[in-house]
Amino acid sequence: MADPTPIGLRDLAVEVAGRTAAFLRREVGRPHDPDTKSSGTDFVTAVDRASERRIVDALAAARPDDGFKGEEGTDEPGTSGVRWVIDPIDGTTNFVFAHPGFSVSIAAEVDGTIVAGAVADPMHDQIFDAAIGEGARCNGQPIRVRPTTELSQALVATGFSYRPDQRRRQARALEIILPLIADIRRMGSAANDLCGVALGRVDAYYETGLSEWDLAAGSLIASEAGAVIRPPGTAGPDDQLVVAAAPGIATELVALIERSGLIERPGLIERSGLTDI
Repeated sequence: MADPTPIGLRDLAVEVAGRTAAFLRREVGRPHDPDTKSSGTDFVTAVDRASERRIVDALAAARPDDGFKGEEGTDEPGTSGVRWVIDPIDGTTNFVFAHPGFSVSIAAEVDGTIVAGAVADPMHDQIFDAAIGEGARCNGQPIRVRPTTELSQALVATGFSYRPDQRRRQARALEIILPLIADIRRMGSAANDLCGVALGRVDAYYETGLSEWDLAAGSLIASEAGAVIRPPGTAGPDDQLVVAAAPGIATELVALIERSGLIERPGLIERSGLTDI
């Protein structure tokens, strides 16, 4: 069985994510007839399902006793204590339209804690990765968040729900948030946005309504790059706010989001590196 340490799990995730990204590069731009899931704008394709199967098969070949949880239905218990959390294409809408901004996300969870992960961005030929306590990397090189301290100068990424009622709430919140920051970016992949914070491509990211496979790998990568993380579970079940931000703007940004009405119950859990505050 492959190395069970966080570094070993990280390296396996990088290898499998890289191979899957190469598969997606071959498929992007071809005609795809997507189905829908939770709404008429929540796309899924045969390539999503094929990618998930490829990832599970590759990981299981290296670590046959592990468990697996994937967006496209994989739910296999394991006996090793390691569970892989997989999003085969995060940003399927972008993939369908051959628009940059989709990724492969693979995370390893041990006893309920994400300890390793990789996010591969096929269109930019980048693989982000992290192992807990070992920092974050892009294509093997260490990365850190930008040392931003002025919220008014911060470039902030976000995403929107597939549900019309949630979209309306998110749009109303932007009326409060947008005038007090530098600008908003919306790319359509939570994993990419979290890695963008880690790389300093944006200063912060927030979104509501995410699933564990959307953020498992990306949140670890952002945290290991020095970001403050507000994870789900600190607000009501309908809020599920995730924030990743440079430490110098994190508290002010979360306060602004709370004032915007996007969430109902406040609370900030900070995680930077190995420290939970």
